[in-house]
Amino acid sequence: MNQRFDAIVIGAGPAGSTAAILLARAGWSVALVEKQPFPRRKVCGECLAASNLPLLDALGLGPAFDAAAGPALRRMALMQGARTVLADLPAAGPARHAWGRALGRETLDTLLLAQARASGAVVLQPWAVQSLSGGPGAHGCEIRAAAGTQAMLLQAPVLIAAHGSWEPLPAQRQARRLARGPDDLLAFKANFRGADLAPGLLPVLSFHGGYGGMVLAGDGLATLACCIRQDRLDACRRAAPGLGAGEAVLAFLLRECAGVAQALGCARREGAWLASGPLAPGIRLRDGDTLLRIGNAAGEAHPLIGEGMSMAMQSAWLLCAQLLQPGLRRQRLSDAAWQRGVAQRYAAQWRGHFAPRLRLAAAFAQLAMRPALGAPCLALLRLWPSLLTAGARWAGKVRCAPGLETVGWLAHGARAGRASLALAPRLMCMPPELKKESANDHHF
Repeated sequence: MNQRFDAIVIGAGPAGSTAAILLARAGWSVALVEKQPFPRRKVCGECLAASNLPLLDALGLGPAFDAAAGPALRRMALMQGARTVLADLPAAGPARHAWGRALGRETLDTLLLAQARASGAVVLQPWAVQSLSGGPGAHGCEIRAAAGTQAMLLQAPVLIAAHGSWEPLPAQRQARRLARGPDDLLAFKANFRGADLAPGLLPVLSFHGGYGGMVLAGDGLATLACCIRQDRLDACRRAAPGLGAGEAVLAFLLRECAGVAQALGCARREGAWLASGPLAPGIRLRDGDTLLRIGNAAGEAHPLIGEGMSMAMQSAWLLCAQLLQPGLRRQRLSDAAWQRGVAQRYAAQWRGHFAPRLRLAAAFAQLAMRPALGAPCLALLRLWPSLLTAGARWAGKVRCAPGLETVGWLAHGARAGRASLALAPRLMCMPPELKKESANDHHF
């Protein structure tokens, strides 16, 4: 197998697969490395905001997503103790993409990976990254097969990190082994069959020491996902001796939150509890980084606002819009100075688009984990539920990455052939007066 590529993408989740699809369809040779076999469940929420649906269409996955996802999410509920506040979710612009929906990661990731392979990316799965070497323009990535001792060295001028927040690269693994503290947030998730949860409702849970959410995804499965502080988890386990960590958390939520008790009191769990952590929200883009970061490798918001998958896919779009510049020639990929310029422009755009979302999510998370502190806010929300709608809008539920709001024509380009799709990310970041001029200037 050829071991030299134009780009190596580490991680085949929503960010990595999206980047691989866009680059491969633009004519790049792409290696997509993923250490886990698919399908796989993930400890995360499953909501995909309406702002991402045009991109799914552009990637050729709109019909498959529509067929597999849960009902359109039109309302939200804030549940705290015995109280519930209901509000409308904000609608996005295009009627076809007005509402977000939920789909399990085991399905979404598999669809995206299959599309990356069909687009021409070389998928190496399950292979794990062992070490990285070199730098911009001349990267080396040593990988090893999950089964057996087979290893190989991949080489490429461009290296993109798209790994999850709990799957650090080799240089970061030792730091993640440090002892946990009582304030660390741990994540739990389980699926339930037979839940009493209204279709189209997105409940957000607020409780002492944590926060969470519920949603109906595809095939009628309800998902409960939550984050809970280590000290609160320890208290839950002391209160429910003999139960596993996930079941102890569920017992606590059933007791403390009337909305959870109503929705899941008679439901049966399907599959095992998933757990991971600790969470590390924040921005991971760094000046002088030798690789390009997307998804959680670039930055992570508190999951309370349910924007993880949105940030993953939209960050891949932003980076590819910078990489696929008009008139780009293959020789330019090895130019370290050019890559630094790409990284700087992408980082500035990423921060402008996502940093406010991270700050808002952090503020919401602190209020949700401290019900006494958030009591005045809850009183206001009961009087003016529309504030919840505004909060969802501020959290980015209807905000597309630059260019995505006009991506509708791109779906036609995907059906018409690869060439028009290859140009699309480059054209999206150009001023309108230059688009016509550059449409016939494809040098790569």
